Amino acid sequence: MKTQLFLITPPFTQLNTPYPATAYIKGFLNTKNISATQADLGIEVILKLFSKEGLTHLFSTNNCQPSTDNCKRIFALQDEYIKTIDSVIAFLQGKNPTLALQICQEDYLPEASRFSQLEELDWAFGTMGTQDKAKHLATLYLEDISDFIVECVDANFGFSRYAERLGRSANSFDELYFALQQEPTYIDNVLFSLLKDRIETIQPEMFLISVPFPGNLYSAFRSAQWVKKHYPNIKISMGGGFPNTELRSLSDTRVFEFFDYITLDDGELPIELLNSKIQNPNSNEFKRTFLLENGKVVYKNNSTRSDYKQSQVGTPDYSDLFLDKYISVIEIVNPMHRMWSDGRWNKLTMAHGCYWGKCTFCDISLDYIKVYEPIAANLLCDRMEEMIAQTGQNGFHFVDEAAPPALMRALALEILRRKLSVTWWTNIRFEKSFTRDLCLLLKASGCIAVSGGLEVASDRLLKLIDKGVTVEQVAKVTRNFTEAGIMVHAYLMYGYPTQTIQETVDSLEMVRQLFEAGVLQSGFWHQFAMTAHSPVGMYPEKFGVVPTSPPLEALGEVFANNDINYVDNTGIDHDKFSFGLKKSLFNFMHGICFDYELQDWFDFKIPKTKIHPDFIVNALEEAEDFNIKPTAKIVWLGGKPMVEHFTKSKKGNSWEMMAMTFHDKKESFTIQTPKLEGEWLVQMLQKISVSNSKIYSFQEIKADFETDLEDFELFWYAKPVNTLREFGLLIL
Repeated sequence: MKTQLFLITPPFTQLNTPYPATAYIKGFLNTKNISATQADLGIEVILKLFSKEGLTHLFSTNNCQPSTDNCKRIFALQDEYIKTIDSVIAFLQGKNPTLALQICQEDYLPEASRFSQLEELDWAFGTMGTQDKAKHLATLYLEDISDFIVECVDANFGFSRYAERLGRSANSFDELYFALQQEPTYIDNVLFSLLKDRIETIQPEMFLISVPFPGNLYSAFRSAQWVKKHYPNIKISMGGGFPNTELRSLSDTRVFEFFDYITLDDGELPIELLNSKIQNPNSNEFKRTFLLENGKVVYKNNSTRSDYKQSQVGTPDYSDLFLDKYISVIEIVNPMHRMWSDGRWNKLTMAHGCYWGKCTFCDISLDYIKVYEPIAANLLCDRMEEMIAQTGQNGFHFVDEAAPPALMRALALEILRRKLSVTWWTNIRFEKSFTRDLCLLLKASGCIAVSGGLEVASDRLLKLIDKGVTVEQVAKVTRNFTEAGIMVHAYLMYGYPTQTIQETVDSLEMVRQLFEAGVLQSGFWHQFAMTAHSPVGMYPEKFGVVPTSPPLEALGEVFANNDINYVDNTGIDHDKFSFGLKKSLFNFMHGICFDYELQDWFDFKIPKTKIHPDFIVNALEEAEDFNIKPTAKIVWLGGKPMVEHFTKSKKGNSWEMMAMTFHDKKESFTIQTPKLEGEWLVQMLQKISVSNSKIYSFQEIKADFETDLEDFELFWYAKPVNTLREFGLLIL
């Protein structure tokens, strides 16, 4: 059967795992029996470039004239790079683990400027295994080659982006259009050779290009341009994160020299309707689709059909993708930070949209945030099991805007009930729902890390952002995760409207204290950007900013519209803080330099912090509220105890007693109770075991106890139950 659709992710996104958009769409198309093939041309271009044949060709190109000493060194060592490249790539694909021993001897790989940082990182290698150290060294080796490509072959190259500057929000299409009229670059020609093979093999009727980021945009247009020229009968459509946010005001007709259609937001129904249009040209039903009509760009949204529910879109399908060929790299040795580039992760979503949906810097007016729809935990687990069977991988990255705590709890319970062995991580809000016990449950189910937006570590600004959290609360939540053994990454922001220099300094001090207290493992500073679809962008006067970008109606034909230039009434140049914030954070992530004065990170005068030096420590020492709600769920993660009966005597009195010995994964422990209470406890632990589908409330357990016994509170808060609380008796 002829493949109707060909789906691609253009270069470049990630090296270690496929971006999931095409897998999501292919999974949906399967439910409609629509034939489709997908490809991640990013990893395919990388593997073609970074091979013995690829480097041989690269070093022999006519215009390969290095100018810096670094690239002259790489050029001189080209035979060493050509000799080692295939073995290194195989090692990073997990196929050649013994090479780690050679790499770690540090006389195997040719070294250029990226290796100069190694002396600073010597301390880290004591805690890294041989495989990880070798992976880090191999990453530096690839980055050296990348530096050579940028200087000598293609200035736009980057491992996770390509010509990103051309994709940055520009109202005008002129610069990108001009670039597309130039001769194809070296990287373009590698891309074209792969496209040619695929198109000839697949012979699709429609070519769908997913563009998640600005760094994919140039390659998307180049791919469309090439297919349009050589296969004009194939219809071409663009969708994905970039058009969803940037192209909503599109009116430039030149875009449609490359594309026939551009769809917005959830792609399932728009693509199904485009496929119907190709099968039946008389069909004129569209959903959120731009096209050219009578020489003008029009937006068609005339279908009365509703979008598909998340329960109807099927399981993401990773078939066709070269899952065994992705390469895991370690750019930064921080164990949390490396997760974005190391390891193969199956991508899933717990809930469409964001359950909070209030943050004023966020695109909360757009469907991908605004339309909140969670997926039932049992269906999520069904999809996880299907994906494990298909990919052979049991690692999952839930790519939610913010995973809902109640759904995370339900998912963890379902994973444990099914006895699935999985590893997973996701993005969250640091809200108080993440108690000590919920974090322990998540850890038991395989959760190893969370990332979340602390944004600005200032309570005034968090209130202005409408984040719904305080710095103190964030500290406690990050402590709960960390103590459960779950790593925490914080997204940090500077330059938010009305933010003062004092608040920036105080925010850095809060971050320093969080790292010093050991409750944060990783972070990243982003400078605030005002976007057209956020509350700040839509109502700038409320936030003390004045937009300076010209209004759309004054621009004529519009290409992208998202990032808005503005003037902050404070007049502060926030750019100047960038280097100091990022340098300090890099050191904090590696557990060093906590004793430095904040002034040491900046080459200009900053005010002293007004934050008490023990603010975070004091917040963490506050007593927790031990009141238990009657509706709280009680779950036992442990197993069945071994029971012994004995008699206890004291001053002529004797009691029938029970000793229960439990075998935890790490250790064994014993508790003792009176016989009747012990028998009740053994029977109750069986009922509330995580392997059972029914979850009991605290109220139900109390009522059950009081059927035949007395003084439940005395029993519950006594030593035996307190011991069980340390070993997996959870209150959720």
